[in-house]
Amino acid sequence: MGSREKIEIVKGDITEMEVDAIVNAANTSLFLGSGVAGAIRKKGGDVIQAECDKLGPVPLGEAVVTGAGNLKAKYVIHAAGMHLGGSVSEDSLRKATKNSLLRAEEKGVKTIAFPAIGTGIGGFPVERCAEVMIDTVLEHLDGESSIEKVYFVLFDDAAFSVFKRYLDQKK
Repeated sequence: MGSREKIEIVKGDITEMEVDAIVNAANTSLFLGSGVAGAIRKKGGDVIQAECDKLGPVPLGEAVVTGAGNLKAKYVIHAAGMHLGGSVSEDSLRKATKNSLLRAEEKGVKTIAFPAIGTGIGGFPVERCAEVMIDTVLEHLDGESSIEKVYFVLFDDAAFSVFKRYLDQKK
């Protein structure tokens, strides 16, 4: 199976994914406020924030792993794409995506789900987000990897279409 076939674009709620790990679009403080992080805290429970409080703050572009509380996943990988109250840059998005994959490898993760990091409160354009994240994942999967399936889970039709269109171009 080629790298491209290991990626699937899904429309839905990332907190409902039955995967080894879901990725949180985090800030460097690891405060689970709104957006994806807020949904993870709400469904996963305060235990996730408590673990984040022990691990944070983290450098911009870094990623750390916590348990997943009440979520269906085993782990939450917190990808710090922005400072609290800041915005996401292409560089921080690329690093946060890559570091999430590295943390997944360290935990022996076979299945992982990513949101469109930084496209909400982070203000990063969805089109460029799809390009940076998909290209980073493809590059990672081209190397030695234990990851068998990468899902991009998009909450709305517009983001789903953008990610799907970009991945389809990679065939």
